[in-house]
Amino acid sequence: MTNLLALITQFWWLLVLIGIMIIVHELGHFWAARAFDVKVDVFSFGFGPRLFWTKRGETEYRISLLLFGGYVKMAGDQPSEDGTTDPRGFLAKPRWQRLIIAFAGPFMNIVLAVGVLTGLFMVKFEKIVDDKGALIGHVMPDSPAAKAGMQAGDKIVRLNGKENPDWEDIITTEIQAVAQPLSISYERQGRRISTSVTPRLDDRSGLGDAGWEGENQIQVGAVTAGMPAAAAGLVKGDLLITVNGLPIHSRYTLPEVIRKSEGKPVILEYQRAGTLHSVALNPVYKTMEGSTRWMIGVSSDVKWNIQKMQLSFPAALAESLRVNRRYGTLIVELLKGMIEQRMPAKNLQGPVGIAQQATQAAQEGPATFLTLMSMVSLNLAILNLLPIPILDGAMILTLLIEMIMGRDISLSVKEAMLKVGFVFLMMLMVFVLYNDIVRRITPGIFFFL
Repeated sequence: MTNLLALITQFWWLLVLIGIMIIVHELGHFWAARAFDVKVDVFSFGFGPRLFWTKRGETEYRISLLLFGGYVKMAGDQPSEDGTTDPRGFLAKPRWQRLIIAFAGPFMNIVLAVGVLTGLFMVKFEKIVDDKGALIGHVMPDSPAAKAGMQAGDKIVRLNGKENPDWEDIITTEIQAVAQPLSISYERQGRRISTSVTPRLDDRSGLGDAGWEGENQIQVGAVTAGMPAAAAGLVKGDLLITVNGLPIHSRYTLPEVIRKSEGKPVILEYQRAGTLHSVALNPVYKTMEGSTRWMIGVSSDVKWNIQKMQLSFPAALAESLRVNRRYGTLIVELLKGMIEQRMPAKNLQGPVGIAQQATQAAQEGPATFLTLMSMVSLNLAILNLLPIPILDGAMILTLLIEMIMGRDISLSVKEAMLKVGFVFLMMLMVFVLYNDIVRRITPGIFFFL
């Protein structure tokens, strides 16, 4: 019963998330078609047999059986139809008007992504306050950063030509740069050193990893019952100070010391409510999450210094555009990495994965859910702009080619393209569903497509 309820909950939040974006997308096509006096026969939320419908004017509005999609049926919109016989048919309109109608759907998804974050930032904007700059708190042994000679305490001051990057700049660049060298300048004890770091592919996440992490305050994220940390009284939120005298400035410091302890006691200093505590812990050798190692049963999280505020409309819009531009660039670069076979296609996430993300976001609150909505809406826009037959991007590309040629591409070619596009999308859907199943076993970091 519990599993059934969880499944229904996930389906509901997926429907809310995807439904809003589908309706907004199709409204873009609908409004553009109406603006150019194209007759719209059907506006449908969903595919397949209609469940509910009403007719207003010349358009039938439907809710159809398969809810994860939608369409706008315009008069004379198929290559096999002689749309030119009806002056209000889609194919009878000038190519530039058809191009705008095709682009209007993805454009509305972009508007939704920008608008949602703009509204959210006007109500609630959280800014991470960090006056240290890109200070490295930990470098993983044998990582690309370690091989380049970088150490904890180094400060990155230049990244691929960008002066004084923050960690958002660095991480965004790092995860998309698998097997691509990054030009780095960093400061160490007053000296400026230049080097090159080539991120490797992280098998777990499927993204680029240079092996560094910023210097931060670290707190207890979770405590496992029955383990040494729980027995010693550690609780979530305790601020971790040192382990065996080594300052803890990274999530990786404590696990690394524990792994190297070989079961010998470790001295952990932590702070709770302003009071410093010290405790001796005896690591145990156990298997968790598929890995057998020495552990004390505690996870480390970054304690962010977050400043909460409400932005004015111009500031909120500017920040929303910045975030969407950065995320959109990341999506394109990840797709490019997959095409170049530098990155695995497991980064693609399908409906099962999106349902899980939507449910988790809804549980965390409206701000998290709206942020996810913005991200997925931007993904949907970029997906539809890809030049894949049956998607908006292919129609846009076809119209541009026809405008350059000054004549139409033959109907037989267009029909063949649609068939190929349909087969490709079905194969892609099967693949992302497979990814969703595998991801339940080996979770990572993924973007939506």
